[in-house]
Amino acid sequence: MSPHSVISTARRLVVKVGSSSLTGVDGGIDHGRLVALANALAHKHLDGTQIVLVSSGAIAAGIHPLGLTARPRDLATQQAAASVGQGALLAGYTQAFAGHDITVGQVLLTADDVTRRTHYANARRTLERLLDLGVLPIVNENDTVATSEIRFGDNDRLAALVAHLIDADALVLLSDVDALYDGPPSRPGARRIPVVRGPQDLVGVEIGGSGSKVGTGGMTTKIEAARIATAAGVVTSVTAADRVTQVLAGEDVGTVFLPIGVRGRSRRLWLEHATTARGRLIVDDGAVTALVQRKTSLLPAGITAVEGTFHDGDPVDVCSPDGTAIARGLVNYSSSELPSLLGRSTRELARELGPEYEREVIHRDDLVVI
Repeated sequence: MSPHSVISTARRLVVKVGSSSLTGVDGGIDHGRLVALANALAHKHLDGTQIVLVSSGAIAAGIHPLGLTARPRDLATQQAAASVGQGALLAGYTQAFAGHDITVGQVLLTADDVTRRTHYANARRTLERLLDLGVLPIVNENDTVATSEIRFGDNDRLAALVAHLIDADALVLLSDVDALYDGPPSRPGARRIPVVRGPQDLVGVEIGGSGSKVGTGGMTTKIEAARIATAAGVVTSVTAADRVTQVLAGEDVGTVFLPIGVRGRSRRLWLEHATTARGRLIVDDGAVTALVQRKTSLLPAGITAVEGTFHDGDPVDVCSPDGTAIARGLVNYSSSELPSLLGRSTRELARELGPEYEREVIHRDDLVVI
């Protein structure tokens, strides 16, 4: 079996499409492109493959209704455009898939929603149930409420995390670039890289940024998404949206990134890749050993300093004495509470301040060593 044919045999598939693949020359949603994508996915769905579509385009879809001439740069106007555009985008998908008697369901996520234990489990259960019911979920970042601190940053990364969340067999990233090349595709002699088996295959490859006026991603974000997905055991394909039928059929198009990890769900991957630290906890050498080697929780006794401003439940980086980040986790205390607790045992704190202080600063289930 060729590496590309793995996509055709996937029983559970995540497909991500970028804004640039859904928009026309005027910057608005091109209904013909949307329908073509829906038709290709519908045929795969009707063949028995469970598909989750991660779709960009909400902000682009809101540009014209708001009378804008280009993608807005400020967050408030982006969120306004997303609010208007998300409904229009979903309506387009609903109509396109209805032609195949396929029901779609909207799932909007923020990184903050899905890093907390209960929210992560709820998102997974929702997607699993939608798939069990034969629904084709359409996922997007909740741009209307996401702030810069709680954004995934791009839907390539979101798609990789969703593939991991639902234990997908494969991830397909569609954009306006047909494959990864060993240099800028416009350069004469640039060669397509058909298969990437590991990081060693990317050594010396020149990778550019976003080439789209309406999107936020580029080949750099796709390689990062592929790294996240393949580390979770998910084969990943990067190709152009107009080649979606060929890639779903397992033809030799685009670039396939082969898995380097083992499949299996773990919320820790979300903690590592979907969060932005709001602060830092500096710990002593003993705590470093306990966290890295013994996989313990982080207790107040091992913390020597607190940096930044954060609240209970926020992600923070845990750093060695020299400032190197060794772990990330969800903290159980705010930055204003922690300083008075440092260097003290939980038993001592509980005896002096009450039983609610006999808890970890970061529980090991909410901690990932990086």
